[in-house]
Amino acid sequence: MLELAMISPWILMLFIGVLDWGFYAYALISVQSAARSAALYTSKSVATSSDSSTACTIVAAELSSLPNYDSACSTNNTVTAAAITGPDGGTATQVTVTYDTLSIIPIPGVLKNKFRITRIVTMHTRT
Repeated sequence: MLELAMISPWILMLFIGVLDWGFYAYALISVQSAARSAALYTSKSVATSSDSSTACTIVAAELSSLPNYDSACSTNNTVTAAAITGPDGGTATQVTVTYDTLSIIPIPGVLKNKFRITRIVTMHTRT
């Protein structure tokens, strides 16, 4: 019993760390997928390459399962789409998605209590 009482705080901290890492990994994957989906839409034509409002709608549908995500693009959760010149000199679109995670139990020196996740996807525009 004494050994269990001495080790239980470490086991609890390990469990909290695994839970936090799992949430952050899920958020990273979801934001990347949402950015890719929005870029796929904006790459349909030159006319849609800078359509941030529809890109925001697509991202909101993808990230609706994440906590702390409001469906409107705000200062904490932003979606921008812009027409750019791609690496090959052709037309391209660039979608940027930013998501602020919830405050979770911080582990000093390992995990902060909140992260800002930003993903940028560049895709060639179909003509």
